[in-house]
Amino acid sequence: MIAFFRYLKGYVRIKVWGFSPERFMNLCSNKNILLWDIKKEDDVYFMCIILKDFFKLRPIVKKTKTKVAVLERCGLPFFVPKLFARKVFLLGLLAALGFWVISSLFVWEISIEGNFYITEDKIKSFLEEKSIYVGMSKSNLDIETLEKELRRNFDIITWTSAKLEGTKLKIVLKENPVSHNIVKVEDFEDGSDLISDVEGKIVSMIVRSGVPKVSIGQQIHKGDLLIEGKIPIYNEDATVRKYRYSRSDADIYAKYTVNVRETLPFAYIKKEYTGREKKQYYVGTAEKIWDLGKIKITYPYYDTLTTQSKPKLLPDLYLPLIYGSFTYREYLNVEHQYSLKEAEIILNEKYAKILSDLEEKGVQIIEKDVRIDTESGKWILEGVLTVVSKIGIEEETVHE
Repeated sequence: MIAFFRYLKGYVRIKVWGFSPERFMNLCSNKNILLWDIKKEDDVYFMCIILKDFFKLRPIVKKTKTKVAVLERCGLPFFVPKLFARKVFLLGLLAALGFWVISSLFVWEISIEGNFYITEDKIKSFLEEKSIYVGMSKSNLDIETLEKELRRNFDIITWTSAKLEGTKLKIVLKENPVSHNIVKVEDFEDGSDLISDVEGKIVSMIVRSGVPKVSIGQQIHKGDLLIEGKIPIYNEDATVRKYRYSRSDADIYAKYTVNVRETLPFAYIKKEYTGREKKQYYVGTAEKIWDLGKIKITYPYYDTLTTQSKPKLLPDLYLPLIYGSFTYREYLNVEHQYSLKEAEIILNEKYAKILSDLEEKGVQIIEKDVRIDTESGKWILEGVLTVVSKIGIEEETVHE
């Protein structure tokens, strides 16, 4: 704090030498002139003194027959005149401060965390529909309403947190993957039937509601009626008095076959980079960018690699600017041939993906018969899988 006040008042660093520097310092002390940071080198003393006290030294210097020289000027009284002498710099500093203050009133960065099933582009499109975008005024942002709208429009979102950190809007989400996998079932008010969607053999069935039309061990075809939602109500003489319609509810498992076929051409085109590239720098805003200089791309084939950054004054105080570069990398399209080993690896990866997708759907694979062969200029993986899974699709019951 003392150093700060000394800076405000201004001070100088001086050197004192001559007949009696020690007497010079004693007289300064007697006259309440503060000296500090005193150092001695041979017969010369170095010290600091407040600016207003410096002008009181003339009689003391004369009396002690010493010499005084100013080595350094420090503090605000010396800085301000220099600042005003540089008007362009001063105006630029004021403009920068004004720009900083004004830009801090807007949102210049939106970050989204915790999203897995919902893409960032989809969330940002939703935000734009709600007039929440990069460059908007902070005063127009209602955090509480934003959190409610996110939860209301995306069923998978169970928790949201939005907050402003400097000029950045930070949105954190939590998703419920279970609710994401729930399929909305059509509401059949007047009953529903279960219809076979495969051709196979019934291996087990549990009926909770509806009239069974098949039995365990029976061969079925696609489109066969499995469970009927039209339940007859009989008279005492065993004649049908009327029908009651209900929703069919049953777990029916069937064994059936799934045909597998994947192909891979013998030849494929592979990008081979030549090592030649050109870089284009740019600056801009969220709405428009400007290239810094012009470059001509003469490559017949090239990829574009884009980098982008946002300047910031503090960790969460972003400026309404972007900068970056486009890197254009030349490549050649070179034809290659898959070897047997390469083809096997790729086709087996596709085959593994098929098995994984079936298992995710609850399909139990009990037998596999697949092979890799060639056909008309391509590799093929084909075969048959014998599986067991829950079957049946729901359709509205036809009324008589």
